[in-house]
Amino acid sequence: MEMEAEEHEKESLHPESENQKQKTPVKGVRDLLWTPINWFRMLSSELHWSFVVGVVIVYGISQGLSMGLSRISIQYYLKDDQKVQPSEAQVYFGIIQIPWIVKPFWGLLTDTLPVLGYRRKPYFVFAGLLGVISMLVLSLDKNLNLTMSLLALMAGSAGVAIADVTIDACVTQNSIRHPSLAGDMQSLCGLSSSVGALVGFSLSGFLVHLVGPKGVFGLLSIPPGLVILVGIMHRESRARNFAYKQVSVKLLDAGKVMWTTLKCGSVWRPCLYMYLSLALALNVREGMFYWYTDAKGGPSFSKEVVGSIFSIGAVGSLFGVLLYQNFLKSYPFRDVLFWTQLLYGASGMLDLVLVLRINLKFGLPDYLFVVIDEGVSVLIGRLKWMPLLVLSSKLCPAGIEGTFFALLMSIDHVGMLSSTWAGGLLLHILNITRTQFENLWMAILIRSLLRIVPIALLFLIPRSDPNLTILPSEMLRTKKANDVHEYETLEMSSLVNGT
Repeated sequence: MEMEAEEHEKESLHPESENQKQKTPVKGVRDLLWTPINWFRMLSSELHWSFVVGVVIVYGISQGLSMGLSRISIQYYLKDDQKVQPSEAQVYFGIIQIPWIVKPFWGLLTDTLPVLGYRRKPYFVFAGLLGVISMLVLSLDKNLNLTMSLLALMAGSAGVAIADVTIDACVTQNSIRHPSLAGDMQSLCGLSSSVGALVGFSLSGFLVHLVGPKGVFGLLSIPPGLVILVGIMHRESRARNFAYKQVSVKLLDAGKVMWTTLKCGSVWRPCLYMYLSLALALNVREGMFYWYTDAKGGPSFSKEVVGSIFSIGAVGSLFGVLLYQNFLKSYPFRDVLFWTQLLYGASGMLDLVLVLRINLKFGLPDYLFVVIDEGVSVLIGRLKWMPLLVLSSKLCPAGIEGTFFALLMSIDHVGMLSSTWAGGLLLHILNITRTQFENLWMAILIRSLLRIVPIALLFLIPRSDPNLTILPSEMLRTKKANDVHEYETLEMSSLVNGT
């Protein structure tokens, strides 16, 4: 009896202990929900809310959502309306992406040529207007031939590229001012892009089925309209008494700084790796797309199913960003790239299993296997891409951040263009057409093996702490970070007031 009384007394002395156990799971869920909100608040506090909103709109809506909607729309437009072959579609997709290759030109403009005293605002507005006009032309002109369609698509791509390089300049500036937040900023960009792509791909198949590719092009005039809003609300100091006559001098100086930076071993080596790692991963996406929708040789997926498959890829991309942000961002670049490149090559073999119909022998339906394939492949691809983005943001010298980051990204796009056109050539050589897919397995095998080759080139990547700077200190000299006006006008100091 005495022991029972003592136990009862202990329980009465600590009545809250049982309640705490019950509240622990609730508190864990609450913390899980509040973590991303607090992260956004932290970024808004450190970097200003207009910057965070601008990244979300440009990366999440202008790029992510638009990419999700436009990719399937363009694929069906070329396949059903223009009746092109898979190898030709690969070439045309490469042509549409040419504005991304000339990103250094857009970067030079944003860094050296202010409009009405502003270096960022006008370019956001111009990019938005270009995108709105091009999408409306594609949507409203019912007799547009292939050449004019490609020009309109290139104009829309240019609008997205100009907005991208302008926001990239802002990201790079903040990466130099806040080096410890460089990974967070790239995660914000990747997160926004992945969520936007998820929404875009989820809706794309249904929208293409309901209103057709041209109807979707009309809807795609909305995202660039929001980019115009970014230009209006962007926080930027105005440069007064700007000496436009000296722009050519500034362009020449910027070119010299770029060349000097590129000659630095810690810069050209990663650039070479980034190009080769992308160029060697041959792109045979259009061959797979035509096979997906073929009624005889393929699984004959509908528009809605194709859109849902790509939406799973967007989920994989989102998880890739979260994995990198939470577990991998502190590991050396070379270590992360070794494992992701190896897994990237292995994941390519899943397409081989699908095309050879091996999955059916094990009782796995085509749709289920494709969903697994797409999610895993895109997740690994994002994990491989994230450290390269963070590394690129750390290779930019002060004064031409936007230009140099654009140069690095254009190198990446040249690599992707090489991959796309080489993949198109491979499809043509193997005689993979709108209705013939007998050799598609061979194209997939060659692509998957080539994905592993860049592992032998990892010596080009620095084995350094990703939280530390890579460039010499003299290339990173800036004004004090808390003096916004001085920092914003640093790049223009030789042109202001005629000096």
